Amino acid sequence: MNVPYRSALTVGGGRGISASLTRRLRAADIPVVIASRHPDRLATLTSETGTVALPVDAAEPDQVAELFTKAEDRIGVPEIVVYNAGGRVRGPIIDLLPEDVHQAVAVTALGAFYTVQQAAKRMLPAGRGAILLTDATAGVKGFAQPAPFAMGKFALRGLSQSAARELMPKGIHVAHIVVDGAVRAADRPDAQDQTLDPDAVAQSYLDLLRQHRSAWSWEIEVRPWVERF
Repeated sequence: MNVPYRSALTVGGGRGISASLTRRLRAADIPVVIASRHPDRLATLTSETGTVALPVDAAEPDQVAELFTKAEDRIGVPEIVVYNAGGRVRGPIIDLLPEDVHQAVAVTALGAFYTVQQAAKRMLPAGRGAILLTDATAGVKGFAQPAPFAMGKFALRGLSQSAARELMPKGIHVAHIVVDGAVRAADRPDAQDQTLDPDAVAQSYLDLLRQHRSAWSWEIEVRPWVERF
């Protein structure tokens, strides 16, 4: 079954899941725009896949709105929107700087809201589309010290639930993906069993996109088979 969408925008580009998903979407002949605070770091990926890289600070609503406008100019209205951006800051609660905490939560949670909002504005008139939101273990279990990351990811899960209940009956597939574990780095082949293969994770995203609307998933979890629950 082919992916039933014609264009894609990913907010939060990197060399892991985003890159793997971009390659799979391009293999399905779907044009892709990938956005990052540092689009120059995506030069190899864009050259390899023929995608478009655009700059964005997801914590800034005006920049997110402008990103969607620019993406439309390049590929038309994005029918798939993926949010992979996240802000990380780590340390004892008493030592964390308020401005660092604010930025981390803004990127992880508020940026996701701004992205979902812009996507919904464009998808609702057509009554179709897919919004995929990438979460982490921190979205279901807060660990000691990375409290701001957990705060943002817990908020992301709440946004996903709310958006799914509002938008899915209107034809927009909203899915929340809990990436429960470390994603394998290219320079760590020895960590094969303990980490998630980004290509395998990307395949799970494509499987979501191919679901029939009579059996849409709003949340899935992907994890290494040796990981403890």
